[in-house]
Amino acid sequence: MVLQAGAFSCFSSIPSGRISSSNRQPSSLTTSNFISIRGRNGRTCEFHDLHKELVPYAEAWKWQKDIVAEKKALIETNQDCPDTLIVLQHHPVYTLGMGSSLEHLNFDMDDAPFDVYRTERGGEVTYHGPGQLVMYPIVNLRNHKMDIHWYLRALEEVIIRVLSSAFSIEASRVDGLTGVWFGMILLCLLNELAAIGVKVSRWIAYHGVALNVTTDLAPFESIVPCGIKDRRVGSIKSLLGLDDDTQLIETAYKSLIKEFSEVFDLGIDQIAYSSILDKD
Repeated sequence: MVLQAGAFSCFSSIPSGRISSSNRQPSSLTTSNFISIRGRNGRTCEFHDLHKELVPYAEAWKWQKDIVAEKKALIETNQDCPDTLIVLQHHPVYTLGMGSSLEHLNFDMDDAPFDVYRTERGGEVTYHGPGQLVMYPIVNLRNHKMDIHWYLRALEEVIIRVLSSAFSIEASRVDGLTGVWFGMILLCLLNELAAIGVKVSRWIAYHGVALNVTTDLAPFESIVPCGIKDRRVGSIKSLLGLDDDTQLIETAYKSLIKEFSEVFDLGIDQIAYSSILDKD
């Protein structure tokens, strides 16, 4: 059954069941040690760290939209509108972009292996699941550059730097495609390591990036990832050929925050759970 919720790149959803109307973080979740990074220009990003948690897709999606609504309200009243960053993992789920084709699903929708959501983001179908770090920047592009293509390239740059600095994996972009890839371009022996799909509304960008760290890649076989038939999906774990992957998530997470801060020239100000839970 497809669950539902407009759009650039490689993501999407279909309607969900009951979705909480609150914009607070799920009360059962716990954060890691607090992170604080000082930016060069004094601008900061509110950071919500759930990277060790499996968050239901519908909750995270609703949470993003609530934050977007808050930011739009701030802009309308000429108030400061800082950026927000959420990092988490999801329970297994397939998501579709606003214009995604069901032809890229290799299963009967009446017997789907996981929930399927169609959202307002751009792009085609992808999979989210444990071992995949999902980064949702909710960015006011007025604070950066009001150019969607620049924003997509900046997100790619974050991932390329993470793979290079933390794992010595020399990944790259592919002309005409959005995402981050590893392999031999001329022979089409490419593995997509990170999918990117965003929605921009009144210059507020949301949705984001999914980086395959220790992800089980089998669920990707039930779809045509990002609608690209001649490309494969890879993970950091599969490329490094490691059996012990206990530190890969932590290493990738720390590098992800550092590189995001540097690429977007933002300080990182982690939000305490209490400040979120106190919200109505």
